[in-house]
Amino acid sequence: MPEIVVTGSPGNPLGELRFGELRFPCALGRTGVNPKKREGDGATPLGCFPLRELRYRQDRLPVPGTKLPLIPISPSDGWCDAPEDVFYNRPVRLPYPASAETMWREDHLYDLVVVLGYNDDPVIPYAGSAVFFHLVREGDGQLQATEGCVALRLDAMLQVLALSGPATRMRIEEA
Repeated sequence: MPEIVVTGSPGNPLGELRFGELRFPCALGRTGVNPKKREGDGATPLGCFPLRELRYRQDRLPVPGTKLPLIPISPSDGWCDAPEDVFYNRPVRLPYPASAETMWREDHLYDLVVVLGYNDDPVIPYAGSAVFFHLVREGDGQLQATEGCVALRLDAMLQVLALSGPATRMRIEEA
């Protein structure tokens, strides 16, 4: 089974992503990696997670080459991050009555966003939501921390996606 390996450390928002012969620097959560992820802690969870689907901005990018299921993002797409809501850690339509992240962003972070199979089978309240594999934010040429996701530069993401499919897993482990 193809496996993407991400290594990181507690307290360090930078890590490395390896997939076969590919090696890339990646951004992690602002508090690094943690085996006990909690909602809002800024940590990237340790573990092995399936790549559920690739959501993408068809108004900004051509359809990416991948074997992952593809879902175009629309302006009404959201992701519920309210731990006590029945749709916690699930896609929702905006506007939504509980707290929900907007998937149609002004920045480019979610132009390509892979939904990781973290805390989704079953969903556990407060265990963390919206843990994605997405595009990185950069400042002065440096990768910027995420809120708990794994993020790559566009060229690296396209290379990884081209080799990914439904059997691909992402293993996030401590360096």
